[in-house]
Amino acid sequence: MNTPATPPVIRLKSDRTPGHPWVWSAQVHKPAERIPPGSVVEVVDAKDRFVGRGFWNGHARIALRLLTADPAETVDADWIAARIRRAVQLRRELLRLDRDTDAWRVVHSEGDGLSGLVVDRYADILVVEYFAAGMWRFRDAIHAALAAEFPGARLYWFAENHVQKQESFDCRAAEVPAAVEVHEHGLRFHAAPGCGHKTGFFADQRDNRRRFAELAQGRRVLDLCCNAGGFAVHAMAAGARAATGVDMDAGILDIARANAAANGVAADFHQADIFDWLRAAVARGEQYDAVILDPAKLTRDRNKVFDALKKYFAMNRLALDVIPPGGLLLTCSCTGLVGEADFLEMLRRVALNAGREIQVLEVRGAGADHPVRADVPESRYLKAVFCRVE
Repeated sequence: MNTPATPPVIRLKSDRTPGHPWVWSAQVHKPAERIPPGSVVEVVDAKDRFVGRGFWNGHARIALRLLTADPAETVDADWIAARIRRAVQLRRELLRLDRDTDAWRVVHSEGDGLSGLVVDRYADILVVEYFAAGMWRFRDAIHAALAAEFPGARLYWFAENHVQKQESFDCRAAEVPAAVEVHEHGLRFHAAPGCGHKTGFFADQRDNRRRFAELAQGRRVLDLCCNAGGFAVHAMAAGARAATGVDMDAGILDIARANAAANGVAADFHQADIFDWLRAAVARGEQYDAVILDPAKLTRDRNKVFDALKKYFAMNRLALDVIPPGGLLLTCSCTGLVGEADFLEMLRRVALNAGREIQVLEVRGAGADHPVRADVPESRYLKAVFCRVE
């Protein structure tokens, strides 16, 4: 994609600079002529003062994705490559992630100034996910820049169907690569991009897995919504007394069992709905003194946030019934629309309903390879609350 020497101009309805890189369709004047989705445009305010440059999409709720406020910068292939290079340098030179893992987030959308683009690394595989028509139009430049930073890497790219529909672009996914082994804090895990659950491995919980394992030494662990068993495997490797994982997906549990075997640890994994499984465990009088609750995203719809909080309440309330006094609870939410304050308020109500005391020890998020821009708090999607339950 080539950026025009003189990009189309989009005028805001307000004379105030947007405090966020997303600008909604109601905040702009509709251009007189049709501008293709994903085009680079120049943005001015109601007084015709320069605001920035970014991607335009008249078909999407987010009409503008502002990328730069510097009038000297042109959003083109070189600009994209420079932003990707900066993102990689952050992770390699400052965070020095390669010391601990070969599974990390390379580009975190707004957090790296590349709205609509997420890139994850799994050993020699780079998984590129597109969320915006503008980034898809720059796909050749993106793939070339990634190849330059990771020579010899295999690329797999995709966009979810609902994103393609919302953003009006057609992404033909690459051929699904063969599964690969990744490493994290000395442990081995299976990653299979494109085979459900995106990768079969979620690097955003890397630091939280290690922290939980430290706290769970000598304890009996219950890993609810365990996915590939990362928390259970880390806990057993660090000296937990026993570990049980529960998930609905039979396929991902096969991967969890393989992960346990690859690391020489024993863990039991069960296919079940966590509500049914917990009720049966309560009826049997079972107790676990270190419990992880890490469900998948519960909603993408702002109108259903209340329903999501009700479900978080129900699962956390039931989990308390298998935790003895002095037990540990790590409860997580990756639903970006649920804010940290609302999640903590849900926990307060759970404690009140159960007649139990919940001490919040730490509130953590995703690892530092998922940076959050100060003006985009929504990108801090992961809440991981470490609690002691009395």
